[in-house]
Amino acid sequence: MVSLFERKQKVAKSAAEVVKAARSEDKITAPELIKGIFDDFFELHGDRTGADDPAIIGGIGYLGGQAVTVIAIDKGKTPEERIAKHFGGPTPNGYRKALRLMKQAEKFKRPVITLINTAGAYPGRTAEEGGQGQAIAQNLLAMSDLKVPIIAVIFGEGGSGGALALALADKVYMLENSMYTVLSPEGFASILWKDSRRAAEAAEVMQVTPKSLLKQGVIEGIIEEPSSHKKVIKNVARVLTTQLEPLLALSCRELIARRQARFRKF
Repeated sequence: MVSLFERKQKVAKSAAEVVKAARSEDKITAPELIKGIFDDFFELHGDRTGADDPAIIGGIGYLGGQAVTVIAIDKGKTPEERIAKHFGGPTPNGYRKALRLMKQAEKFKRPVITLINTAGAYPGRTAEEGGQGQAIAQNLLAMSDLKVPIIAVIFGEGGSGGALALALADKVYMLENSMYTVLSPEGFASILWKDSRRAAEAAEVMQVTPKSLLKQGVIEGIIEEPSSHKKVIKNVARVLTTQLEPLLALSCRELIARRQARFRKF
């Protein structure tokens, strides 16, 4: 049981504390969520144009008997994995892989579930040379009129266009200890005040927390995030299952119209 005091403490958590928790090494990972939520997951690789980006895990699985396409951003756990995955910063190849899987899902009428945890798209020179901005833009264009339901869950960091490229969805949910923002609080503080040490203040001003974003209608809901990863998996699975059913009942035209209206209001 959670005491009333603990609930008050949870509500009173500052934006800076939420940011810290979103970046915590104890945060649940994409592989854990995939393994715990989806049955018979089969990973698919490559963008069919250049390479396979390990920061994007994509494939096919079952959610309560419903075939779905799953696309997740993974930061990695070991130093070697984190370097290979650019600490969860997808490259153009990663976003093109995601696009390929989304178009495949549309062809076979599979809903798309995206799981997001990234500080932003990989900002390296090779990414810019490979067309990072174009790859993100193509994802946004394709997702805006994809003829199958899309549900996005931000479970850690949701940074800039790197996150939005997988979050143009019919429904967007966030774990309690997650953030969704146009840029990092440190970057905001550096630009606005020329002092990255004011990141905590910037986090409050930017309203990056799930509570603030829910109040503004940017997201549909907040998923409870206890310390037990098993309980987190159960909570996420419950939300995905209950929210997917009504979306499947909509016609393609109605689904797309609602999705586009959702983002036009911003």
